[in-house]
Amino acid sequence: MKEQVKEDLFDKVVALCKRRGFVYPGSDIYGGLANCWDYGPLGSQLKKNVKDMWWRNIVQERDDIVGIDAAIFMHPRTWEASGHLQKFSDPLVDCRKCNQRFRADELSEDAECPAGGKHELTEIRDFNLMFETQMGVVKNETSRVFLRPETAQGIFVNFANVQTSTRKKLPFGIAQIGKSFRNEITPRRFTFRTREFEQMEIEYFVKPEQADEAFKSWVDTRFSWYKKLGIKESNLRLRQHEQDELAHYAKGCFDVEYLFPWGWGELEGIANRTDFDLRRHSEYSGKNLSFFDPDTNEHVMPWVIEPSGGVDRATFAFLVDAYDEDTAVSAKGKEEVRVVLHLHPRLAPVQVAVLPLLRNKPQLIEKAKELEKNLRKHYLVDYDDRGQIGKRYRRYDEIGTPFCLTVDFDTLEDDSVTVRDRDTMEQERIKISDLRHYLDEKLLMDM
Repeated sequence: MKEQVKEDLFDKVVALCKRRGFVYPGSDIYGGLANCWDYGPLGSQLKKNVKDMWWRNIVQERDDIVGIDAAIFMHPRTWEASGHLQKFSDPLVDCRKCNQRFRADELSEDAECPAGGKHELTEIRDFNLMFETQMGVVKNETSRVFLRPETAQGIFVNFANVQTSTRKKLPFGIAQIGKSFRNEITPRRFTFRTREFEQMEIEYFVKPEQADEAFKSWVDTRFSWYKKLGIKESNLRLRQHEQDELAHYAKGCFDVEYLFPWGWGELEGIANRTDFDLRRHSEYSGKNLSFFDPDTNEHVMPWVIEPSGGVDRATFAFLVDAYDEDTAVSAKGKEEVRVVLHLHPRLAPVQVAVLPLLRNKPQLIEKAKELEKNLRKHYLVDYDDRGQIGKRYRRYDEIGTPFCLTVDFDTLEDDSVTVRDRDTMEQERIKISDLRHYLDEKLLMDM
């Protein structure tokens, strides 16, 4: 693809998302609701594929990590123990001229006010980012609860439950994928920063002396995961947090960052949380959350290594990184711009498209429908018989479909189909009886 202006790339990907059903503006028929997004048919499948590949890699393929699904609402004392009630805030300022709100740490001194001239700013005040609501029929202080701002605390409060029921020994981890909510002052940049988002989070519990080695291992492991799923290494980097930007609970932290169209942005943070969380929840709940080591007959308060990634950010990064444009010659001999998403086969929302050459030939339609039905049991399959075959190829290139299978008149004679590769545009004839083996090798590749 020719070098594109970064903002131009951003606009193209956002436009593609709505046009092809990846992401829609939330409440669109009512004019939308600021910074809320709905995932369409293709986007919801892509997002599910991202989560499935994470779960497969983290839980299914490992014997030292188990999964949970904790509730969004938690006892209010949870957020006192975690420090969110006291410290989970951003610095907020208001402009008296334009009546807009800003994060003080992101507002440059030379920023112009939309009402003209310089901003007239109020004093900085802390703004807690948690959404507050009421549980029960009576609205009072005792009914106050919060939408969780992170999934981690659901893991910490279940540490003893999980360890007892699974009989895991240190080191071991607990993973979950779930929704979180933060009342961001300035949500922006499409799905990168929103008030409602989804996290993929691991809390890996270790003995204190194992923490440094485990921390390094998880940094390497999580960085590699994005590369294995197709993101270009030149668009990834690790950034270590400076001492003055570490969270109050962290001894150290690395961010996996991606080069988005507007610059570098965090995909995932890997933090050494020490024993802060289990120790605090032990104090506030009165329950002993230490681990009894049967080998040494000692109680150990585990330290925690936390890889925490954003599902929405990762999904958007995979889309941006896969987006490409090239030129192709049409059936009429004209050069046309071809938009293609080079998504990893495991992430593609449609892995195989079945295309009868013509829609007015019943025999072709019947054969194609039969093939589609059989393949749906094993892959993400779509069927399309509308328009010229070349235009159908382009439509599937645009949504990242790795292979198109064309059922033509020769198929009725030799029981073979033409398989077209998205990335090379090369075509080859494959026997229908050999398709499963062929597609398994191409689509279900191990990471």
